[in-house]
Amino acid sequence: MIEVTWNENSLTRDMMVYLENQVKINLSSSGLGLSLFLGIGAVYVCYYLSTVAKKPQLITGSATLSEFLRRYCPVVTETFYPTFWCWESRVQTLLTPLIITKPWVEYRNELIKAADGGHISLDWSNNDDNTLYPVSATRPTILILPGLTGTSKESYVLHMVKQSERLGYRCVVLNNRGVSGERLLTPRTYCAANTEDLEMAILHIQNAFPEAPLMAAGASMGGMLLLNYLCKIGQQSPLKAAVVFSIGWDVFACTASLEKPLNRILFNYYLAHRLKASVYRHRQILNKLFNIDYIMKAKTIREFDERFTSVMFGYKTNVDYYRDASPSHKLKSIEVPVLCLNALDDVFSPAYAIPMQSAKQNPNVALLLTAHGGHIGFLEGIFPRQMTYMDRIFKQFIQAIVEHKDELNITH
Repeated sequence: MIEVTWNENSLTRDMMVYLENQVKINLSSSGLGLSLFLGIGAVYVCYYLSTVAKKPQLITGSATLSEFLRRYCPVVTETFYPTFWCWESRVQTLLTPLIITKPWVEYRNELIKAADGGHISLDWSNNDDNTLYPVSATRPTILILPGLTGTSKESYVLHMVKQSERLGYRCVVLNNRGVSGERLLTPRTYCAANTEDLEMAILHIQNAFPEAPLMAAGASMGGMLLLNYLCKIGQQSPLKAAVVFSIGWDVFACTASLEKPLNRILFNYYLAHRLKASVYRHRQILNKLFNIDYIMKAKTIREFDERFTSVMFGYKTNVDYYRDASPSHKLKSIEVPVLCLNALDDVFSPAYAIPMQSAKQNPNVALLLTAHGGHIGFLEGIFPRQMTYMDRIFKQFIQAIVEHKDELNITH
C-alpha cells in the first residue's frame, strides 16, 4: 500500500508559483498586443499625414482670381484632413448622406409655368428675419441646383441653405421636373445639357429681385447644368459668380468609371433604379411618347439615357447627348468667376477627365482639387455631423463675392 502525504505548505507554494507565471505570461501578451497596436497606429498616422492629408491644388490662369481666393477664401490654402477612419472615396460618398445632419429649413414652394406647358418647382428660403440684410429687395440671393436625382431636401442642399441664412442671404432651390413630388403636366423631365428650365428660373428670380446680387451653386449634375448654362449664355448671364461641386466634366469618362464592377454595384444600379422610379411614377403622361416597359429594363445609367434621356431631348444618339452634356470642352465661354471643387479620387468624375489645361486658359475659372473627398463627400473631423469641407468652401466663396466682388477686375 502506497501512502500519500498531504503537504499544505508545499501545495500553496506550487500554486503561488503557477499563478505568478500566469500573470507574467498575460502581462507579456498584453504588452506585445499593446506594442503591436501602437506600432500599427503609428504607421497608419504616418501614412495618413504623408499621403491622405494634403493641401488642395488651386488651378487658374488668373493671378487676380488666385489672389482673391487666397485672401478671402483661406480654406483653399489649408490642408484638407479627411475624416481619418473613412477617407476612401467610396466610403466618403456612401457615408456622407447617412451621417451628416439634415437641418430644418422651412421652404415656400412656387410653381412657375414653363414654355411647353409644364411647370418648374422652386423652393424659397427667404430669410426675412435676418438682421444683416433686412431689406428684401437688395438681399443677396443664392440659387442652388441639386444633383441627378436630388431635391431641396438633400443634406448638402440644406447645409448650403443654412450657411446662406447665417450670412443673411436668400436661397432658391431649383428642383428638376418630376423629382420633388409635383405632377408632370407634359411628357418632359430634365437632363444635364438642356438649360431652358434653368434660364427661366434665373429670369424669374431676377425679375422678382432685380436689385439683389444673384449667385448660383450646383452639385454633381446640378453643377454640370450650371456650367453648361454659363457656357451658353456668356456675358448675358445675370449671375455674379458660381460655385460647383463634384461635377462630371466628361460624361463618357464618368459613365465608364461607374460601369466598373464595384462602382456598378455600389452606385450605378442604385441611381438607375432612382431614375426609373421617377419615370414609372409619371408613366401615365410619359406613356404618350415612350415605351415605359422598355425603359424599366435599363440596368445602368447609360442604358437609361439611351432609352429615355437622349430620346426625350431629340439627340440622334446617346453619344451626341453625352458630348453636349460634358462641360470640359466649353470652359473658354465662361464669363463670370467660377470656383469648381473636385476630389481627385471621385469615381463619378475621374481625375484624368478634369480639364486642368483649359482652366488655365480662362481667367474666370478656378479649379480646386483635393486628393480625397469622394463624390459630394468631403467629410472632415473625427465625428463629422454638422459641416463638411465643401460647406466651408461654399460659405467663404459666396461671402467673398458679395462683399469683395469689385476687386475681381477680370477681363477675358
